[in-house]
Amino acid sequence: MLVDSHCHLDFEDFGEDIDEIVARAGADGVGAMVTICTRLSRFEAVRGVAERFDNIWCSVGVHPHEAEAEGQKTADTLVALADHPKVVGIGETGLDYYYEHSPREAQRESFHTHIAAARQTGLPLIVHSRDADAEMAEILRKEFAAAPFSGVMHCFSSSRSLAEAALEIGFYISFSGILTFKKADDLRAIALDVPPDRILVETDAPYLAPVPNRGERNEPAFVVHTAAQLAAVKGLSPEDLAKQTTDNFFRLFSRAQLDR
Repeated sequence: MLVDSHCHLDFEDFGEDIDEIVARAGADGVGAMVTICTRLSRFEAVRGVAERFDNIWCSVGVHPHEAEAEGQKTADTLVALADHPKVVGIGETGLDYYYEHSPREAQRESFHTHIAAARQTGLPLIVHSRDADAEMAEILRKEFAAAPFSGVMHCFSSSRSLAEAALEIGFYISFSGILTFKKADDLRAIALDVPPDRILVETDAPYLAPVPNRGERNEPAFVVHTAAQLAAVKGLSPEDLAKQTTDNFFRLFSRAQLDR
């Protein structure tokens, strides 16, 4: 079994065919998914998707793009919304200095608040980082030294130094379809060195469809292609890679429970 550890099944890209999407994933061996919250104003819809399916969970959080409009100054709301059995993580949150859809200070404030919520709930932090490697590494190290918390660097496509900083504090590294792209040699070299017990796979659907589906709407079933590429990089059989990443997922997202 594979797990798509990060997708966005509430997005309008999926329209009315969510049942077919989940069925296709299951037919391809993708037995569980986490649908990720990016705006608190959408949390009810995100949670609603998770509540419809036994093998889908969700998170609660504010994407850095939305930090100015919906970013949190205290952890109270995040903690309250996380008090639900279907909520297994805090985020996605983090820093995105590539698009800068929200001011950097608003992103930082919201990120620190999400870290506080992860500590208070004991749920893992789901981190988005783009063009902010040095500051992200510094924040993670300082916050972890102040008080530990767990988490994952989602859709990892950053530098080796950020991967090393995340691994130092016990974080997991999740790889998306980017790993399959022709020009992703540097990312594949990083993936080679990430310990097997710290790897996850994801789609980030509807974005970043892997080869051979690049250019299409991404969906959880396509995580099999990322997993195949990661298995090849790591020198593992597809079966061993599936078992390893699935075991890793349930270790990190410990609130998620599924008969396997």
